[in-house]
Amino acid sequence: MTTPPPTTSATATKTIVDARLVIHSQLLNPITEVKGQVNSVMSGNKAVVGLSWEPNLAVFSSTGKERCPETEISALYKPNSELVDGLFLPPNDPKKLNKLIKKQVKDTAGKKWFDMPAQTMTPGLKKDLQLLKLRGALDPKRHYKKGDSKSKTLPKYFQAKSATEFFTGRLTKKERKATLADELLADSTLGDYRKRKVREIEEANRPAGVDKWKKSKSKKHAKGRKKV
Repeated sequence: MTTPPPTTSATATKTIVDARLVIHSQLLNPITEVKGQVNSVMSGNKAVVGLSWEPNLAVFSSTGKERCPETEISALYKPNSELVDGLFLPPNDPKKLNKLIKKQVKDTAGKKWFDMPAQTMTPGLKKDLQLLKLRGALDPKRHYKKGDSKSKTLPKYFQAKSATEFFTGRLTKKERKATLADELLADSTLGDYRKRKVREIEEANRPAGVDKWKKSKSKKHAKGRKKV
């Protein structure tokens, strides 16, 4: 018996099914390729498509019974010859660390002095400190406690601030100068006292000269005349 020819509706449904199968196979092909690449990476296959420096990670099982192989513990210190790409760094030297810590610590007088910092010595500040040591000879009407005026060592920790005086004893704007030496030189009363003391010292230290010889000679002549 001869089969009747297929109708148009049957042929249409067959072509639709064939088209669906083709589309399904095309969609599954890239998924199977990706699965194959993942399996090759996890199995340790070297022929990997992509970045070659990607590390081989150990696979953890879902049950958790299998243990991953233990990695060798690398030494903490390695010399410079064994350093690779800066991955291994030697430990810090304790002596160098202590030096760095000492440098970072602020140079102060201590907690008892409320962490008074050490001042940077400048030429102007050095002159002011030397004048403060000689403050007993500046004004005859002011007397100070005996200090280290004879020693040449200058203090390391100190504060140079304005004096807390009553408003009547404060200096005016004209009297204020840049340094302490300028203020002392500008004071007229201290200038007169300084000149008088210099004159007295010069007269006391004047060497014996003609005046002293004349006085002694005149005294001898007077004694000779009295005898005659």
